Amino acid sequence: ETDTNTSPLHCGVCGKASLEAVAAMMAAKPVKGAGNVSASLLRSLAGGSHSAQPVFRDTGGLHAACLFDERGTLISAREDVGRHNALDKLSGAMARAGIDGRRGAVVITSRVSVEMVQKCAMAGVPILIAVSAPTAHALRLAEVAGITLVAIARGDGFEIFTHPAR
Repeated sequence: ETDTNTSPLHCGVCGKASLEAVAAMMAAKPVKGAGNVSASLLRSLAGGSHSAQPVFRDTGGLHAACLFDERGTLISAREDVGRHNALDKLSGAMARAGIDGRRGAVVITSRVSVEMVQKCAMAGVPILIAVSAPTAHALRLAEVAGITLVAIARGDGFEIFTHPAR
């Protein structure tokens, strides 16, 4: 397969014949970055997205994608009625501002599908934290992409599914 689109904003899925092709692409260039993150910081990040959701506070009906640095400082956040759209908006804001995703973690207020993992991998984000559960395909892709996947993350705890060394 030839990938003719070289844009850094290109997601990498278009034109791929299968999820296995996407996984092979991610395995060829695993995500690097981020040091160790403490359990208390993970719990804090899981709850920290609420402060970055002004429209959610008014409506109760939007998803968010938030980028935090390794100290837990909110760098950027985006909201949208669609979980994919929120993450796309965040990725676009990161690209426009020249923000390096390798030094932080993304928190999403949704379940983790393979596309969410793939979008974080393309943005170079090494840690993905979600309030809900991952799909089996998401787990496989996070493993090969080198992403630490933390899910079912709430104020009282979380589960680390892949790359727990971080």
